[in-house]
Formats: sequence, structure tokens, C-alpha cells
Amino acid sequence: MVIPAYPAFNVYSNIARMTTCLGPVYVATNVHKMSNWDAEVIDENNFSLHAPKDEFDQPDHGRMQRQRPADVVGFYGGLTSTVPRLYEVAGFYKSRGVITVAGGQHFSGDNILDALSHGIDYVVIGEGELVIKELLAAIMGQGEIDQVKGLAYFKNGKLFFTGEREKLADFDQLPLPDFSLVRYARIKIYPVERIRGCGMDCEFCTVKGQPRPARPERLLAQISILVETRDARHFFIVDDLFGQYRDETIRFCYILKDYQKRIGKKLDFTAQIRLDKAKDPELLSAMYQAGINKVCIGYESPIAEELKAMNKHIQPEDMLALTKIFHDFGFLVHGMFIFGYPLDEGTHFTMTAKERVERYLTFIRKAKLDTVQVLLPVPLPGTLMTERLKRQKRIYDIRYIGWEFYDGNFPIFEPDAPLTAEEMQASQKQIMTSFYQFKYFLKIGLDILMLPAVIIFFHDIQRGWINWYRYWRNDLLRVLGWGIVKEWNLNFKKNRFVEKLQIAKGHIRQDGYPFASHP
Repeated sequence: MVIPAYPAFNVYSNIARMTTCLGPVYVATNVHKMSNWDAEVIDENNFSLHAPKDEFDQPDHGRMQRQRPADVVGFYGGLTSTVPRLYEVAGFYKSRGVITVAGGQHFSGDNILDALSHGIDYVVIGEGELVIKELLAAIMGQGEIDQVKGLAYFKNGKLFFTGEREKLADFDQLPLPDFSLVRYARIKIYPVERIRGCGMDCEFCTVKGQPRPARPERLLAQISILVETRDARHFFIVDDLFGQYRDETIRFCYILKDYQKRIGKKLDFTAQIRLDKAKDPELLSAMYQAGINKVCIGYESPIAEELKAMNKHIQPEDMLALTKIFHDFGFLVHGMFIFGYPLDEGTHFTMTAKERVERYLTFIRKAKLDTVQVLLPVPLPGTLMTERLKRQKRIYDIRYIGWEFYDGNFPIFEPDAPLTAEEMQASQKQIMTSFYQFKYFLKIGLDILMLPAVIIFFHDIQRGWINWYRYWRNDLLRVLGWGIVKEWNLNFKKNRFVEKLQIAKGHIRQDGYPFASHP
């Protein structure tokens, strides 16, 4: 399995060097359990430990193929911006007679044909763990490929789809993910999951459908194996919405708390959760006791009209009070925003870039968010937002602005007036650079000097430590974030995006479809 590298340095690059993607690990684990098959994962974004690299500091697939030849290579297409690299590496293996398979959220609709025209033999539609096992068995002559549900490929020169596959419901039929299969990586933050799917139906999101839970004991088993075999301490629960199936979630928190008490180790967890879960004090208390002390919350926007277009079902005036509840419980809050969200046709709304930026900065300041992430809307394949923008003929042609710019840092469509594409991108940078600044370096030293006084002042060593740690951590991360934003800006000047944007603005596809034509 290959997880393709990001096209350039971006806001995710640093964290990617400390973790990996869970889906490819699951797929590789299932193959590894098959008789006569072996598997490994190459994560090009976390590729450092004794790793063979080429002259461009990229993974040297030629050397790896000579050292340990692969008969089949799978490619993770969960991030649209990595698709050009995916096609490049797939072409390398395809030219050497290797069977290539790709899957992930990017491959839907016309992108399936695009993949099959760029060095991919088989595209997996949906979850891949069971599909890959049946496909490999069929390749070995144990069954017919056209009977493997959830595949698309060329058959007799024509696109052939084997039919939709029912989604997994019983996760106990899958082996637990084996992270030892990820070669050349240094993993510090381990991704784990209990629930797949999300019922919130946000317009910009590709994750839809009824949530499907595994037993809480299965998630604890994932965690305990990593703790006991890899001395893992830091975990990211990748569920799109932590807290679904509330009672079982609370039960998981308590068995996780008991496990840590039994082994005498305190673990660190981050989870994604909705802001309105602040109304459930029992859930928040259970989470915090279990060591889930960092939450990632999709605020998306402090502007009511944009929230309505997203189907977020929350009002800006409620956000500050709900955020305070998370802080009062002791959680560190990472706020995620989408700047310049496109509104529905007929919505009467005009706001200048300057006014929007001020609205965001004011909200972030009042909410006292610990860290923030501001991205631009991305018309990802398969989302309702993308379909709407296509109908409105607003998406820039993929022939001029390629998939590599679909990472949330570049304007990909014509924004609502009076906002321009250039203003939208400049505003995103302004918000990020206002939050992450080098000046906080001086505060780090002051924080250290103030530690004894803070602890004494609170008359409670534990509470004093927690409050001090929040300030020190946030100041440190603001300095580190300043370095990341600065490096991104330097790389931005090298990619010629401004030139591409000027051309693309004059070439919006009149059929509304932004993607390249196919043979």
C-alpha cells in the first residue's frame, strides 16, 4: 500500500510526519493475514527511518521494488491533492508489470474513469478491506473478478462496474490494524476508530450515511495492543463525530479510564466532536476522565448565512457559550474554520473581505480557542457543495488548476461577490498569521518564570498546573505555527499558483463540470 506524498509543504506536513492514515493500514493488515500473501505500507509523508530516497528526497520506489518486489500495489486516494503523485507512482509500477489498485474518497463519478486512464488497473468503490481480499483471491484463480462487488475496471476495452457492495456492519470480522506493517515511519500519534460514518449531512463533507459502530471493547483492544507492543502514548480517534451512540461512547470512556488505572499509565487522546455536545455534561465528564483532553471542533464559520448553507444547524451566538463549557471541563479546543463558503443562489448577502476577517478574528479571540485551522472551501468529488458549484458554473477548470491545489489552501472556484479569489486566499493567510506569531516566543519564557506563582495562586496544584500548561502549550504552538505558516508562504511563491489562477479565471467550464475530459 502506498500513501502518496503531499504535492508541497502545507499545514498538515508536520503532523503527517508523526502519524499515518488508518485505512491503508487496515487494508494491508487484511492482506497480511491471507495465506500466500505479504503486505507493507509505504507512507510517503512519514518516510524517514532508514528509508531509501531518490535525488528529489522522495521515496525511491525503484530501489524498494528491487529489494522487495511487489506483485500488487494499492494506492490510497483519500486526499484529492495527492492524486497527481498517486498517478505518477502508479505509472511507475504499471510500467513494470505490477497490478495496481486504488481506492479512497477521491474516486467517485468521472474520477473512476480518470484513474483507469492513469495507470490504475482496478478502482475499489467504498471500503476496501474485504474487496481487496476477494480481488487478490480472484487474481490467484480462486474466483472471478467480475463477481467481486465494489470494483471498477476495464473489461474488453469498456468500463465495467461489478456492482455496489454492502457496507461493513460487523467490524469484528476484521483483524485489528497492524502498524508494524508501516515501513520506514516514525509514528508518534496513532489513529484509531470505533465508528464509521456520520449522520450530520454537512454540505461540504464526503462522509455520509448511517453511522456504524464497533463494540467499545474493540477500540480498547486497538489501544491496548499499541500501548503494550509499541509503547504508544498519543492517539487520535478518527471517528468523524465522537459521541455518536452516546451510551456506548460513555461506556467506552469508563473502560478506557479503568484500563489506564490498571496499567498505571496516563494516555493522551484527541477526538473530533460537535460543539453542541457541550450540552451533555455526563459525556464530557466521561471523556475527560478517560484522557480525551483535546477536542477538534468544526466551527466552520461565525457567519450565520454560511452556517445555513453548510447545513450546520447552529447559530453563531450559541458558539461562544458552548465553547466555554468545553474549556470549563478542562478540554483544549482546536477550532476548524472554512473561510469564504459559497452561499445558495438567491441568498442576499454581501460582506467585504475586511469585514469577514474581522468577524473571524473577533470570534476566535472571544472563544479563547487554543489552536485554530482556517482553510478555504474545496469542491471535493462527491460532495453536495461540489454539485451545487458545478450547476452554478463556478469551479475553475482542472486543466488550469490541478488536483494538487485541492488541499484547502487555494481558491478553486469563483467566490461570492464582492469577494475575489485573490482576497479569499489573502484573508485566510491574514487570519492564520494573526493567530500564529513569533512574538509568543517571549511569552514562553515568561510562562516558565510564572509557573510557581500560578500554582500557589490557584491553591490547587493540579488545577494550577492545568491552567499553566494551557498557556505555555498555546504560546509554544503559536510560535511553531508561525514557522509552519512562514514555510508555507515561501513554498507558495514557488508554485506559480497566481499565474495559474489568472488563466483559470478566464476558463471556467461552461458545462459546469471542472474535471478533465477522458479518452
